[in-house]
Amino acid sequence: MRREALLLAGAFLTVAAGTDKTFLTNGVTAHRGNAAEYPENTLPAFESALKLGADWIELDVYRTKDGKLAVIHDADTARVGDRTVTVAEVTYDELATVDVAHAFRTEHELSAEACPPQRAPLLEEVLKLITAQHRTRVSIQPKHPIVDEAVELVKRMKAKAWVGFNDGDLNKMKRVKELESSLHVFWDWSRGFELARDLDIARQCGFESIVVHHEALTEDVVKAIKDAALEPGAWTVNDAERMRQLQAMGVFRFYTDCPRCALEVTGIGLPGK
Repeated sequence: MRREALLLAGAFLTVAAGTDKTFLTNGVTAHRGNAAEYPENTLPAFESALKLGADWIELDVYRTKDGKLAVIHDADTARVGDRTVTVAEVTYDELATVDVAHAFRTEHELSAEACPPQRAPLLEEVLKLITAQHRTRVSIQPKHPIVDEAVELVKRMKAKAWVGFNDGDLNKMKRVKELESSLHVFWDWSRGFELARDLDIARQCGFESIVVHHEALTEDVVKAIKDAALEPGAWTVNDAERMRQLQAMGVFRFYTDCPRCALEVTGIGLPGK
């Protein structure tokens, strides 16, 4: 707890455009929350990432049969749950009966007391959690074509200052900016990008960050992203040595399941760094 408090107290602060709120800026995006220590995309994983002091939390959203925006990575619960349902084919109440902590508990050989059952939260619940503080923001990855609905919810909850969006689908990210230009966009690249062309597209669309699969990153790619006045990031990096290699290339942002490790590597907010 003491080290987490130091991270929060020492991290650099930036002012969110158009608000008087302050947010951390340390380049650590907690991928699906603190997924190394808690079941991914659950409230405990998000709460832990907040306490650790990641400057962004990333999550994934699908639409249920009754139109609710549920936070879950896959189209069904087979990988994480104690039984399998397809998100789009069930109501949220039905989805909420699935224990999405089951796989994590089994993999780590934990008791139900050590790792209690969890349901996939609603996006609205996570936004309430995020907007109750002014350090960490949340990046929404819309797995379904639900950008309009997600942006509408963000606006209705007056949460724009706390929210960004990320995805590799250019049309989804362009739609975010069309609906609300102030929302931060992280455009995710895999290995198939065309550097000059795609950087031109990013600038024209008003995107702020490019996050590249870490195996596709080189010093030249990082430099080109920076020269385009965009923030360079890497996904998804869980190994400390690989983070250090990328940091030496000039990478600023890490999507990681291990925010605790990433904060130690970046050293932002740590004593003596």
